[in-house]
Amino acid sequence: MLSDKEFTHCAKCETFWNKRIDFLSDTATEIVAYNPDIKYLEHGNFVFKHDTCGSNIEIQVVNFKDLYDGPIYKERKTGTENCPEYCLNSSELRPCSEECECAYVREIIQALLSIY
Repeated sequence: MLSDKEFTHCAKCETFWNKRIDFLSDTATEIVAYNPDIKYLEHGNFVFKHDTCGSNIEIQVVNFKDLYDGPIYKERKTGTENCPEYCLNSSELRPCSEECECAYVREIIQALLSIY
């Protein structure tokens, strides 16, 4: 079980990362998917593959929100004519050009991809 001083851990191999920077600096981890919570965006999960043991680690968006400092739009455009529906495909990690409430999460994904 994680203490208040641990960022996350791998349930399969019991690897612990005390800080987010430790996790993001680990070359055995990489972002591979995004499982959105369309109603509460910060509760969605980024999925990271842990190459050491082959498992996936899910971490909520809220833990990475500070990686984005741009605008957060108020209107959600999911399902509209111009929506590319990236958020509906968990393995789609491209940024979205729409001025949509969900777009900031796509920008956090880009920040995470740039780390790896």
